[in-house]
Amino acid sequence: MSDSTTESSPEQTLPATLAPAVTPAQRKQIINIVRRAAKAEIMPRFRRLSDGDIRSKSNADDLVTDADTKAEAMITRALQIAFPSALVIGEEAAAATPDLLDGLAEAQLAFVIDPVDGTWNFANGLPLFSVIVAALQYGKPVFGLIYDPVADDWAIADTEMTPQLQRPFGAPRALKVSMGKSLDQLSGSFNLHRFPKDKQAELAATLPGFARVNSLRCAAHQYRMLAQGQIDFSLTSMLHPWDHAAGALIAQQAGAHVEMLDGGEYSAARQSGHLLIAPDKPTWNKLKKVFGFLLDETPSA
Repeated sequence: MSDSTTESSPEQTLPATLAPAVTPAQRKQIINIVRRAAKAEIMPRFRRLSDGDIRSKSNADDLVTDADTKAEAMITRALQIAFPSALVIGEEAAAATPDLLDGLAEAQLAFVIDPVDGTWNFANGLPLFSVIVAALQYGKPVFGLIYDPVADDWAIADTEMTPQLQRPFGAPRALKVSMGKSLDQLSGSFNLHRFPKDKQAELAATLPGFARVNSLRCAAHQYRMLAQGQIDFSLTSMLHPWDHAAGALIAQQAGAHVEMLDGGEYSAARQSGHLLIAPDKPTWNKLKKVFGFLLDETPSA
């Protein structure tokens, strides 16, 4: 796998409240860091893991492998060298020391890393996993990269560039979300079992009202599908910043409306609530009416 990268074509400036935290040269550097880690630590272990290389964390489906820990360590070291003043937090480091996340809201520049998003898929030999890196300013995503080690391509955005799907060779492709539709024509993504137990039956009852709802066990690929217009909306209740910061930014720059279900602005420093992303505000409002019961603290009957 070559370390060469394709830089974007002339970029469209999009409105932003924060200046870019990552320069074009640094974007190339981050891409190369991630691709090297995937080549050295992830792909050599794919479909070659022994039982001892796979461990459970919070439950039997919450897995970590040697690929996660080794890739995270490699990416963390490289980002700390490239951005010595930045706070750098990987998923596995935060699992060991949750207090690390307390600094995200105050950090002028922070990076969050998911070394293998879709670890369950990876551990079970399914080629649907990615590496995610996001840069944050005071908790707000300002750069996002979602890299697919199998395809060797990546979705990328910051607060000024048009989001793109890039690969080592060939022209990049601009990303754009779908257009708004009626509810029964929408396809979306949410994982029923990641929501509170007392809300799952009511949430399941919404499924027939949509064209299709799926879960890939991989937030990265769901965000890539959303940013390419292949699905229309995403709903989540587990706000791990390494899962959502990059994807939320990429989707937003691709035209999506990104907002917490309670009406608040999304921040990677926020650790509770429900993140709802739709192609536009009118469609988001329709979905808010469908999913509003999730805000009710009274247990469902």
